[in-house]
Amino acid sequence: MNKPTLIFSILFLLQACSSPKQNKDNEEPRVDEVTASYRTTGSVERLHDEVNQLIPANAQIEILAEGFTWSEGPLWLAEEKMLVFSDVPENTVYSWKEGEEKAIYLQPSGYTGQAPRAGETGSNGLLLSPDGKLVLCQHGDRRVATMQAPLATPQATFSTLADNWEGKKFNSPNDAAFHQNGDLYFTDPPYGLPKQAEDTTREIDIQGVYRLDKTGSTILLTDELTRPNGIAFSPDYKTLYVANSDSKKAIWMAYDVKEDGTLDNGRVFFDATDMTAERKGLPDGLKVNPNGYIFATGPGGVLLFDPEGKHLGTILTGQATANCAFDDEYNYLYITADMYLMRIKLQ
Repeated sequence: MNKPTLIFSILFLLQACSSPKQNKDNEEPRVDEVTASYRTTGSVERLHDEVNQLIPANAQIEILAEGFTWSEGPLWLAEEKMLVFSDVPENTVYSWKEGEEKAIYLQPSGYTGQAPRAGETGSNGLLLSPDGKLVLCQHGDRRVATMQAPLATPQATFSTLADNWEGKKFNSPNDAAFHQNGDLYFTDPPYGLPKQAEDTTREIDIQGVYRLDKTGSTILLTDELTRPNGIAFSPDYKTLYVANSDSKKAIWMAYDVKEDGTLDNGRVFFDATDMTAERKGLPDGLKVNPNGYIFATGPGGVLLFDPEGKHLGTILTGQATANCAFDDEYNYLYITADMYLMRIKLQ
């Protein structure tokens, strides 16, 4: 082989090796680029220049792990430099660390009974209590519970924080947020109930938003939402945001938080009902950054809102997207989207 032919062959091989993986399956995300570490997918829709203050112009959505049935509830553990997240139907919490493969962190995570049980039994929302313990919204056990073991050595041993309202067992607590005073606010849609036996196992007819106060009392705050889901506070804790995962009324609500912990002045923060016809997903999990900007999973991926409810743009994942979480320094947004764990760089 002569020298020009050799050079041409080497260049051809290099080009072939660097070509993006082709999408051969509609269920697989379209891969736009292959980085040294992770495949990338999707794009960022920038409706207003303000998005550039949140997400760098060259930021890409990285696929960190995959193969889950329905990923949910991401939570960054700062001391462990690790993300944990739920796979709800598989009754498992997984962990992910930079440079390592996904691993089982906790199993079972949401249903600790022995008898087989239908429905989505695992944990959903995950968060840390004010004293640093892992708190889980457990679909299968129909409660909000605390893991008794340390974060570094997880074990499936739990203590109940709340499992009923007025003596009636919850449907399936979904997501939660702590107020700065230690009160726990959480949502209770029916997603975790066995569908074929829902009429016989369900004890509460409403879909409520509740508050567990420091005395251990559970108070119903509102039952006006058909499918309350994600929940988060503004940075000053004066506003509570709640997602409603209903295709007929795909909205986010905002409520004033009164001094006694109850809610007032409920209003539609953003209505995405018309968007559901064109894009996958419904209002689901949400987080708020220190400047009051809302990152809310919904139709298309993760919608970005300013504190007044202006839709600034969307992180388009190409998947039905469940939830998101920041790391402790707000460098990255981690995203659970159907069978994938993703992330994107932040400003």
